[in-house]
Amino acid sequence: MLALLDAITRETIVFASVGLLVGGIDDLLVDLIFVVRLLLYRGNGTRTLADLPPGGGGTIVVFVPAWDESRVIGGMLRAALARFDHADYRIYVGLYPNDRATIDAAAAVAERDDRVTLVIGPRDGPTTKADCLNALWRALARDEVAGLAVRAVVFHDAEDVVHPAELRVFDALIDEHAVVQLPVQPLVKRGARLVSGHYADEFSEAHLKQMVVRTAVGAGMPLAGTGCAIAPAML
Repeated sequence: MLALLDAITRETIVFASVGLLVGGIDDLLVDLIFVVRLLLYRGNGTRTLADLPPGGGGTIVVFVPAWDESRVIGGMLRAALARFDHADYRIYVGLYPNDRATIDAAAAVAERDDRVTLVIGPRDGPTTKADCLNALWRALARDEVAGLAVRAVVFHDAEDVVHPAELRVFDALIDEHAVVQLPVQPLVKRGARLVSGHYADEFSEAHLKQMVVRTAVGAGMPLAGTGCAIAPAML
């Protein structure tokens, strides 16, 4: 019996060691590619908005799914409308028929700015985020039939603080890249540093290093579900 337990222990250690080795090599390769790329492009300077190609024609549509977001959705929409530096965009807000507080908060903004479109889904919430996004997509498809030319579809959450220039970046890059993900900077909550700090570390690793490496080697780009744009043809 002891011999069997000893054999199981040894085999488990071997499998664990191999897994740690493979994971370590993967992390090391990411670090090496990141450092090499950093050294190669160090003298090229930083690209600015002025270096980006001009955007094409069409409206940039921003999807914002919202369930039980009455405390933040109004402020988020007002901030986005004030901050976005782009001539042609619309914000589609996904809502639920049984979430009156969020509907009222979003409607207070929409009635003052026709760039905000409210989309109330067919089912009571909560459902999945994907279900809410599908309702937004169906509403957009109807608007496209009516003549709306869509340049890109951007995804944001109801608590996001948008960057003023992000729509210009999406507009400039969406022809070259069917999917564009911008780095997301999470805000650390002082009362929950263990959770929010870990969350911030994960985003920093993924968006400041891994995203750069994935772009360099042509690997797939996982989306954060926010701060990203997709070409309409991909939807």
